[in-house]
Amino acid sequence: MCTAATYRTKDFYFGRTLDYEFSYGEEIVVTPRNFDFGWRNAKGAKKRYAIIGMAHVEANYPLYYDAINEKGLGMAGLNFVGNAKYNSQIVQGKDNVAQFELIPWVLTQCDSVRQAKELLTKINITDTPFAAELPVASLHWIIADKDGAITVESVQEGLKIYDNPVGVLTNNPPFDMQLFNLNNYMSLSPRSPQNAFCEQVPLSTYSRGMGALGLPGDLSSASRFVRVAFVRGNSKSADTEEASVSQFFHILGSVEQQRGCCEVEDGKYEITIYTSCCNATKGIYYYNTYDNHQISKVDMRKENLDRSTIITYPMLTGEKIYCQN
Repeated sequence: MCTAATYRTKDFYFGRTLDYEFSYGEEIVVTPRNFDFGWRNAKGAKKRYAIIGMAHVEANYPLYYDAINEKGLGMAGLNFVGNAKYNSQIVQGKDNVAQFELIPWVLTQCDSVRQAKELLTKINITDTPFAAELPVASLHWIIADKDGAITVESVQEGLKIYDNPVGVLTNNPPFDMQLFNLNNYMSLSPRSPQNAFCEQVPLSTYSRGMGALGLPGDLSSASRFVRVAFVRGNSKSADTEEASVSQFFHILGSVEQQRGCCEVEDGKYEITIYTSCCNATKGIYYYNTYDNHQISKVDMRKENLDRSTIITYPMLTGEKIYCQN
């Protein structure tokens, strides 16, 4: 399970958690403008934007989990098991894009959510696997820029594109149901609660920290959606880079998964393998990991973005504890 979010101060920030029981050896990958993705059944634009994100590299090909491009557009794919449905047929007159190609397909060609929506009207997402040993993942996606966000879901009924006013995404159920479920929490407030239970019962707050009373705290995707939407919607920080990045990690920290709390098999537990925070305005990818809370970063603009080969950086996963005496 995973959670994605957006945040805006002076710059625009975009990121996600990856929650799973094991890692595929993810790396931070910069894909320059002249890298050839070799689209399986489609023709991409000749002019391409550089992108940076987290990916599993297979046969020198970056299989992106989340990324931003040099124009400030971000995109992430999150598990959508049981609902995701892709087409097994090539459709004439459409851009036939394999599921694993979708993130680079959008980010190498679009400079905004508006352009991405236009591109998606012509798309047919296929269930073509990258390789026989890598089955097609069941995903849905959030695409966002400084002006807004959308959610993209390929389901049995077809491709659905939703405006995403809360700027967050988790997993099941489908996005329209997640958004509707927020109606059940409209009374939530960061302020201390007032007694609306019954005039005849003298109820009062009994401690500090009772703001957001009733906010769900479990690890289900529906509860995480509500929690991160509330935290993001009420977050306040200075607009400096340090304060903005710090606040973004606190937003996603509200849904972090700890080892031992979410058992998926006997003795196997989901954990937050990494958390990312991209300054999409400046092209900087920040991240930390389950065993390394120190924030690390890779700046795409320090690379040669006109080259034709990818640049990779392994994740720094070892905890860094500083001695002050």
